[in-house]
Amino acid sequence: MDAFHTSEQKIIVALNIGTTKVTALVGRKNLIGKLELMGYGVAACEGVSRGTVSNIEKTAKAICDAIDRAEKSSRQEIRSVYAGISGEHIRSLHHQAVKYRDNGKEEINQEDIDQLVKDMHKIALPHGDMILHVIPQEFFIDNKKQGHADPIGMPGARLEANFHIITASGDSIEQMRRAIEKSQLELLGLILSPTATAQSVLSDEEKELGVVLVDIGGGTTNVTIYHDGILRFTGVVPLGSNVITNDIKAGCAVLPDQAEKLKVRFGSAIAGEIVDNRIITVPGLMGRPPREISEKNLARIIQARVEEIFDFVMWEIRRSGFEDRLHAGMVLTGGGAALRNINLLAELHTGLETRVGIPLERGFSHLAVEVLKPDFAAPLGILLEAAGNRETERRIPATEDSSDGRMEGIFEIQDEVEDTQQLEAEHGGNSKGWIERSIDTITGIFVPGKDSLL
Repeated sequence: MDAFHTSEQKIIVALNIGTTKVTALVGRKNLIGKLELMGYGVAACEGVSRGTVSNIEKTAKAICDAIDRAEKSSRQEIRSVYAGISGEHIRSLHHQAVKYRDNGKEEINQEDIDQLVKDMHKIALPHGDMILHVIPQEFFIDNKKQGHADPIGMPGARLEANFHIITASGDSIEQMRRAIEKSQLELLGLILSPTATAQSVLSDEEKELGVVLVDIGGGTTNVTIYHDGILRFTGVVPLGSNVITNDIKAGCAVLPDQAEKLKVRFGSAIAGEIVDNRIITVPGLMGRPPREISEKNLARIIQARVEEIFDFVMWEIRRSGFEDRLHAGMVLTGGGAALRNINLLAELHTGLETRVGIPLERGFSHLAVEVLKPDFAAPLGILLEAAGNRETERRIPATEDSSDGRMEGIFEIQDEVEDTQQLEAEHGGNSKGWIERSIDTITGIFVPGKDSLL
């Protein structure tokens, strides 16, 4: 450790704890405010099931391995991290709030919106669940719809808002916190992986037109929808790339690591695209003869399962109510998006124009080619979110309804607060709209105290 630099350089570390692996990224901001990726580490993980820590000891070991590799890669000593949170325990719902104002001639201000947001933290939730995000969708002033326009500055006696609320299991958060602390790390904050991934791979134009981001991880598939530049829907499909590997293992009678190699090296999501139909030879065990597998049969196994995953994705899209408003189509990311021809199958199966999303260099000074892959989208997004949220102090209101006693204080952040005028100068003034201001009040990073395959 003596040869490493310490945290005096204000490094930022993003930790993505997936079903199949843990990824740690180390970055820092340069003099012009761009992020520099200093190094990273990846380690296999066996302690996570469908995005939730199921074995703290095994997860802690994977975290230690990834952090050790990230330290060697970046030559930095890592003491604290921001971690992404995802998994099948993430849920979403919609809710309304109303505020009556004493003087309807006075202009609506940010405090009025903040009060509506705080009221959402008082709603009843299933035992043990807690609120992560409260995102305004649209406003009504004196029963007149404002849509997603900024209501600040408008007069009115009755202010009503619709909200998209994202919740998580307190138990799942606690298990993640314990695994991280068992690795001798301080957890500075939790960042919702689906929204972080969106920041990493989606353009502003796609978010405005309407787009569905499908993040195919090892154990789950996250479905995130944006329209008019606003997060509209989040859903989780309890299937990921692992089930494809398991199908190959069963269908081809091979070992798990052999099934994974078959998928990565020879796999295709469309059997009809296989022309040569090569025969793949898998070594036999203990003197047994090698096993021969047809490339087309391998693709048939893969295609059947991927189609099932897209069936679930389409069910989530229909449930969102935005099926006919996804004018920018679908973006696939995560380790599962590296599967050959998966974008073509997505278009055939869903009817949506589809591209594979690799991380954008937006916000970074430079990204090495080895991280410009779908399975780095989530950790890079977490790093971006963490860097952005270090600039201001956040406190997220917690309520007794949203948490049990063990999680008291989970939503507090104690970061350096930069001078307001300096921040405005760096970012071109206060350019945030009411949505960003409202979200900043209560979301972004959650402090306690994605899965990727290929």
